[in-house]
Parts: sequence; C-alpha cells; structure tokens
Amino acid sequence: MSALKTESYLIQTEKAQKPDGDWRFVSLIIVLVLTLTSLPYLYGYLSAPPDKVFMGMMLDVPDHLQYFSWMRELSQSNLAANKLTPEPNDPVFFNLLWWGLGRLNNLLGWGYAGMFQLLRVVSTILFLALAYRMCAWFLAERWQRRTAFLIITFTSGFGWVLVVLKYTLTRGELLFPMDVYVAEGNTFLSILGYPHFVAALLYIYVFDLVLRGEKAGRLRYAVFAGVVALFLGWQHTYDLIIVYGVLGAYILLKALRERRLPHYLIWSLLIIGALSFSPALYSVWLTTPNPIWKEVLKQFANAGVYTPPPPRLVTLFGLTFLLAIYTLLRDNPLRLQGVGDNDLFIRGWFLVSFILVYLPVDFQIHMLNGWQVPMAILATQGLFKYILPGVHKRLRRTGRDLPLQSLHLAASAVVLVLILPTNLYLWAWRFVELSRHDYPYYLYQDEVAALKWLEQNAKPEDVVLSSLTIGQYVPAMTGAHAFLAHWAQTVDFYEKSKLVEEFYSPQSSQQKRQQILREYGVDYIFFGPTESLIYSNDTQSDMSLSHEFSTKLVSIFNSDQ
Repeated sequence: MSALKTESYLIQTEKAQKPDGDWRFVSLIIVLVLTLTSLPYLYGYLSAPPDKVFMGMMLDVPDHLQYFSWMRELSQSNLAANKLTPEPNDPVFFNLLWWGLGRLNNLLGWGYAGMFQLLRVVSTILFLALAYRMCAWFLAERWQRRTAFLIITFTSGFGWVLVVLKYTLTRGELLFPMDVYVAEGNTFLSILGYPHFVAALLYIYVFDLVLRGEKAGRLRYAVFAGVVALFLGWQHTYDLIIVYGVLGAYILLKALRERRLPHYLIWSLLIIGALSFSPALYSVWLTTPNPIWKEVLKQFANAGVYTPPPPRLVTLFGLTFLLAIYTLLRDNPLRLQGVGDNDLFIRGWFLVSFILVYLPVDFQIHMLNGWQVPMAILATQGLFKYILPGVHKRLRRTGRDLPLQSLHLAASAVVLVLILPTNLYLWAWRFVELSRHDYPYYLYQDEVAALKWLEQNAKPEDVVLSSLTIGQYVPAMTGAHAFLAHWAQTVDFYEKSKLVEEFYSPQSSQQKRQQILREYGVDYIFFGPTESLIYSNDTQSDMSLSHEFSTKLVSIFNSDQ
C-alpha cells in the first residue's frame, strides 16, 4: 500500500471512529427503550383497583424496599441504621447513590417510587450513551458499532427455550429459573426493573478514560478515572473489583506482548487505586467488627443466587456469548504478537470476567454486570470479520451476489431477532404479573393508610411486628424498625420468620406471644389481610393489647412493652 493510500485509509478510519453522526440513532433507541420499559409501570398505576395501590415496583421488591429504606434514612442523616431488623443498631451505613436520591427527594418530594423512575431514566440515558461511545472506540465502521450497541441494549439468552419447555415438556416447571431472570449482564432487564445496576454500569467510563489517556499519553485521564471510580465505589463497591481486575489483565497482556512493563498503564492503575480504595476499606470495616452488618454479609448466602455453571452461560447470554467465544477462538487468544491495543483490551476484559464471575464469594453474580459490553463488541467483530465475508463469498459462488451493505443489514436484523425473545417474554410477563393486582406489587388502601399512620406516630427506634409481606414496606414507608423485612438485612432471618408464624398462629399461647414481644422490644403489632392467612380472629382478643388504629381490613395494636 502506498504512503498516500495509507494516509487516506488512516484518515477514513479516524473519521469512522467518530460517532457524531450517529447520536440521533442512539437517542432514538434510548427513547424506544425508555418507552417500552415504562409501559408496564403505566399499566400498573392505571389498572389498580379502587381498593388497592400500585407500589411502583414490579421486580425484586424486597431488595428495592431495602434501598428505599436507605434513601429515607440518608435523606435526613449522612449515616443510616439498619431498620430492616428489630435489633437496636447505630447509624453506620453509607451509600452515595441513595444519599443523593434521598437529598434530591427532599427538594422534589416525589417519594421513593418517583425517585426510582428518575434513576431509571437518568441512568439509562447515561449508560446507553456511554455504551455507544465504547462501541465507537472499538469498532471503526458505523454499521458495526450500531450492531454492537443494539446487542448491548437488547441482548438476552436462550432462556426462552426453558419457557417453551415449561409449557410443553416440563409440565409447568421452569428449569433453572435464574438463567431467565438474572438481571446482571442483561441491559434491558436492568433498565426494566434494576436501575441501580444500570447506574453501576457507568464504571466502564473508567475504562474509556484510561484508553483515551493511554492514546494521549496524559496521566490526567487516570486522575479523572480515579475520581469516577471513587464516585461509583461509594455506590456499588463490588464494581471496583471489576475495574481493578480488567485493568490488571490489560497490563499483564500488554507486558507479555511487548516484553516490558507498560509504565503508563501501571501508573494509571496505581492512581485509580489510590483515589478509589476508600469505599472498599469502609466495606471491610462495616462488615467485620460490627455484629449487625457482619451477620447481614453472612446472610447473603440466603438468596442462593450464584453465577450459573459455565455450560449454562450459553443459556444466560445466548447467541452473543457463542459469537464472542467464536471470535476469540478464530483470533487465537494465545497469540499476542500483532494484536492491537484495542483488541488486547477487549480480549482481556472478556477473559478476566470468566474468573471474576466465579470468585468464591456470595456476591459473585454481581460480577456479571457489564460483561455484556465486551461480549457484544467481540460478537460483532466476529460477525463482520469472519462470518459475513464467508457468507458473501458463498453467495457469489452460487451466483447470488447480494450487496455487502444489504447483507450487513440482513445479518444485524437476524441477530437482533434471535437475541430478543427472552427479554420480550420478561417484558410481556410484567403485564401478566401486574394484572393480578396482588402482593407484593400492590397493597390495599387500608394497608397504605396504616403504614402512613405508623409514619406519623411511631418513633424511629420503635419495632413493628407483621408478616414479611408488610414488614418489607415498614422501614421505607414509616422509618420504624421492622421485625421481619429482608432475607439478608433481617438478622437471623429464618428464626424470625418462624417467630412471626408462631406469633400469629392460633395454636400459640398468650404467654409465648408476650415472650416474643418482650424479647425483641416490639412496640406495634400489625393485623391485616396477609396476617389473616396465618392467624384466627381470636388471636387479637386473646391478647391484652392497646388498640391504636383500625380500618375495615387493618388494625394496629400497641404492645405496651
């Protein structure tokens, strides 16, 4: 290639890397995604029966109410106590995301459901814009980066096959349900119901800054990246493991390729680590000497949610995962010489994730969050670098010379159709779930009124005994302690679950109930529709309780402890 042609090619490549002309496309996809994911919420509010209230959530209600409790506490103080357990405990917990939302809610007054939607919209806009920016960095041609961007946005796995089996061969049983419902690594599902995962995905901005800083040769990019990592670490500390792990893998691969230390990258990682390690130290301090939070960390195992075994990653990520593996094998992951920096980075990011997602910790599944980005870029590279040229050659041999641009369009459309079904099912199923107008997404108007009464009358240190269904709402909506609220945050969760059953059981003696109330310092007892499932009407009259509040469906008693 002549010098003139080489210069022309480099200029064209540099122009192709600039995504300026594509932001209208990106904006259109963002609007489409936000519209689609907002429809179930709109349906939930508009379809609510007169006697019920849609509570603004439709996935993983216990965890979200945990976050909303933090938001409530941090709206008035810089540190929060654990209100999801009855044991008295000092306010020592901090999370920057919920602190910020709590303070903003003080100004806006939108409530936790309103702030949840604000987080959904803002995090979606920021992440999808950043995802496209990353695609533009690694993929020179516009159609390739658009394809990768769509894969990141909409990709889901072969979980739809398990759904088909559920309604055919397995007689209503969904095999490996977590292979369908895991939100980490599924951008669309996260936008639908887990916006804090989308906010955490902004950690990839650290990588964006490091790569641009490396190209410019300026360490100030590393300083900016360190500030971003610090900001995100105070929200989701787990993501610092991904940041350090991916950058460390890139340094190692580059050192092996060049047979010398990449000093710029090493200094960058040291700067980022020095600026951002404080949230990690705080997390260790919080969960080591503090008995309440130490128990909370231990109970993460109660969820029983771990990264699926490697063969089932195919089910979880589907075609995107297979294409990424195909690309790696074709490129020979053991070959480093002649591999450019961008390819080296994306390869290292994808491969080190195999280690991170199987770390021997209870939160390993969170390491899946963001893996869809390098996976989609690798999948797109393999599609356009290997598969489509091969298809094009075969078509030409058979006399069907389809224009390459048309082939690219058709291939992208086929890939998109193949990666959509599981997310389409998850989206459609939200309407089915919400159409039942049942717990935990809806509460009776009487239950909401009772919780508002507690908000106005209960003191912050008071303990409210109720069923788990109501208990999970108590801290966020009243500011009081719940006796039973969350599978991890409630200390001795299973023991307290038994005590709730025992308290409301018609077979329990008055002496046993009084013992439970005294031992845990219970101040208020909630009697409503969910409690009526396990207690008889005689339970209330069987106890010497001070009646404080009542509606047709709900009564609240003071234990006078």
